[in-house]
Amino acid sequence: MRVLLTGWASFLHGEATAGDVLSLSAARAALAEAGIDHDVAWSPGFRPGTLHLPDAPAGDYTHVVFACGPLHGPQVRWLHERYASCRRIAVGVSVPDAGDPAVTGFHRVLPRDDRGTAAPDLSLAGAVSAMPVLGVVLAPHQPEYGSAGRHDEVHPALTGWLAGLDCARVPLDTRLAHEDWQRCATPDQFVSALSKMDAVVTTRLHGLVLGLKAGVPVVAVDPVAGGGKVTAQGAALGWPVVAAEDAADAAVLDARLKWCLSPEAAADPPVPRLTALVDELVGAR
Repeated sequence: MRVLLTGWASFLHGEATAGDVLSLSAARAALAEAGIDHDVAWSPGFRPGTLHLPDAPAGDYTHVVFACGPLHGPQVRWLHERYASCRRIAVGVSVPDAGDPAVTGFHRVLPRDDRGTAAPDLSLAGAVSAMPVLGVVLAPHQPEYGSAGRHDEVHPALTGWLAGLDCARVPLDTRLAHEDWQRCATPDQFVSALSKMDAVVTTRLHGLVLGLKAGVPVVAVDPVAGGGKVTAQGAALGWPVVAAEDAADAAVLDARLKWCLSPEAAADPPVPRLTALVDELVGAR
């Protein structure tokens, strides 16, 4: 017996969701524990350098297992055609139409959406590792800085670095809106969201300031050559800021993030006093 494990994360134009990948991992662990020889096929777009469906001929396997996701569409039907000589089993799947050839092509279907027979979703099996959660607040284009603005260089370098980190990334925007569910409606909501992060990565002044206000260490990067308002606020708050010229240096960013995730990085900004404004207004009376 030799099994090929597949799912939507196996198709070139499929989709690799967290649930899909965890379900495939659960199936893989179950087969390994049972001593059943198996391979996992991944999409080349998701995991290059691993086994892909074109490199897994039907003659190499006795069984094909499809884990997680809905059974429908031409890609699942193609799986039946390619592995017609194998016994095909679907596990932990949704069955929107029991008469669909994508469903009937399996010799056995173990669904997750049948009220009478549904078992807990496969993604619940196995442990997951706790990862750092980074709130990401990027500044928009700021034409007021003219040629000194390096946003088009800093942001690709910064987001490329973020993409390579083993962490959870949460895009956040300081802009508020009452009718857009994707945005916070009040400053309290936004700062509360920041407070749930392990660290904040930002090129925006208020990403720095409000991150510290929320008690969260901040990897602050100034997108303006020579230093703009982010650098000035960093100095006012006693918080280090990465210069635009260093934004492409992964070693600098790695070191700053490591420090932010350490107990040494205590976010305790000073409280501003508006005495200068009050004195100005009082003197004008």
